[in-house]
Amino acid sequence: MRLIRSYAYLLFLCLSTTVIGLLGVPFMAYRPAAWQVAKLWARSNLCAARWLCGVRSEVTGREHFETNPAIIAAKHQSMWETLALTVELPRGAIVLKKELKSIPMFGWWCQAVGFIFVDRDAGAKTLRSMLTEAKAALEDGASHIVIFPEGTRAAPGSHAPYQPGIAALAKSLNLPVVPVAHNSGSYWLTPGPEKIPGTIKMEVFPPLPAGLDRAALTEELERTVENAVRRLEAEAPRGQAGSNPPVSEGLPRHEH
Repeated sequence: MRLIRSYAYLLFLCLSTTVIGLLGVPFMAYRPAAWQVAKLWARSNLCAARWLCGVRSEVTGREHFETNPAIIAAKHQSMWETLALTVELPRGAIVLKKELKSIPMFGWWCQAVGFIFVDRDAGAKTLRSMLTEAKAALEDGASHIVIFPEGTRAAPGSHAPYQPGIAALAKSLNLPVVPVAHNSGSYWLTPGPEKIPGTIKMEVFPPLPAGLDRAALTEELERTVENAVRRLEAEAPRGQAGSNPPVSEGLPRHEH
């Protein structure tokens, strides 16, 4: 029954993306209106996950999202955090891998709302492009720049080294960094459609101030997020941790 409900949600996701995306086309040219359409889509899919799959959401520390402009540095485990942050933030420009840009309807709307696409294989050029686009997004009215500091989707129970792009972005934009932890991967399984009933918990922490040394920022960010993620994952259903293999996304990867 759980798998049937999960496939029903997948069907809803596809239909809502198509229907809302098509009906919203007249609003794509005006970014504030496009954002309202995107929020409607994200909110409807979070509601559908709750009613169809029993996946609920709980956010603590929401008041720290009021710090803007700012950089949101969030753990990345599934699609859930993209939906949740689209709803929670006034206008968050999310950094995504360029491959998502080519997905019909989804990719078009990501461009319409001003998300930032990066080529993970372009090395230093990727970082320069991301910095340029992030500055442009803020000038265009974005409230936050959302980045996944590991540069990859990490399975529950694991994490990749935090990439230097987050510190470079914070220094270049001279903005505070808001750490965000959650345990979405324990309920929103990836890859595949299966959803585990339960409550995904997101914790938003006080912003790390602008101007921190790069090493100090990266260390404090990683400590804050990963300690919270381990604690939240311990509350998740037994047997889920480590079930999702990591898939690269967002920041370019660097060998250490």
